[in-house]
Amino acid sequence: MFKTISSPQNPFIKQLVLLKEKSRQRKKTSQFLIEGKRELSLAVKGDYSIETLLFFPDLFSESEANALSQYDIEIIEISKEVFQKLAHRDTTEGVIAVVDSKKHELEDLNLQSKNPLILVAEAPEKPGNIGALLRTADAANVDAVIIANPKSDLYNPNIIRSSVGCVFTTEIAMASSEDTITFLKKYNFNIFSAILQESEPYHIQDYTLPSAIVVGTEATGLTDAWREAATKNISIPMQGVIDSMNVSVAAGILIFEAKRQRNFK
Repeated sequence: MFKTISSPQNPFIKQLVLLKEKSRQRKKTSQFLIEGKRELSLAVKGDYSIETLLFFPDLFSESEANALSQYDIEIIEISKEVFQKLAHRDTTEGVIAVVDSKKHELEDLNLQSKNPLILVAEAPEKPGNIGALLRTADAANVDAVIIANPKSDLYNPNIIRSSVGCVFTTEIAMASSEDTITFLKKYNFNIFSAILQESEPYHIQDYTLPSAIVVGTEATGLTDAWREAATKNISIPMQGVIDSMNVSVAAGILIFEAKRQRNFK
């Protein structure tokens, strides 16, 4: 039999609600919440440490919960009221986990390729854009994503949801733009900064050596540090009325050109 919690007023549940809603609490405890079977399985695949699993038996069976007991996890059965209090979305399959955060330091990046391709995103703010960037990076199987000058908490529930769990399986680092540039130069990356001014078309560049593709926000673009540090400033020729596109779309175009040149290895 599992321990059970039926009241949303339980002190532990109140702590978890704070963990769900407050970035400050996630940073203070170095923990966050995951909900959903796919996200949970990807977190396990990504070697995240799961401390507690809470399940609502009408949606997530006891046998499924028992299968996870092999990971030395505290497992708690919760009521519908508690589940609804903790769930971030309506379609969750009845399972929520308390998970330890990772540090995401630059020097901890595990770059297994001898010829890595990295995506750098400077100061992305919207969780949906960050999630989409991580999905794009996963689709192209890039070696890492670096978020420079981060403005958002990586474990914001909306980022986890919009990334469909790619946040757990992608090599991610977070650092200042200055430290990221130093890191890339230390390891001899060619830096391709997506900037409208003083740029060349993206498709005439050579991405076959270790490369970092750098994108900024639609509103402000990249800071001057990236323009000055770039091996090449690149742009996507626009053929319509506007002069910008969604950052994840732009990143996808640039990354997949690099993958094409590398024959999708």
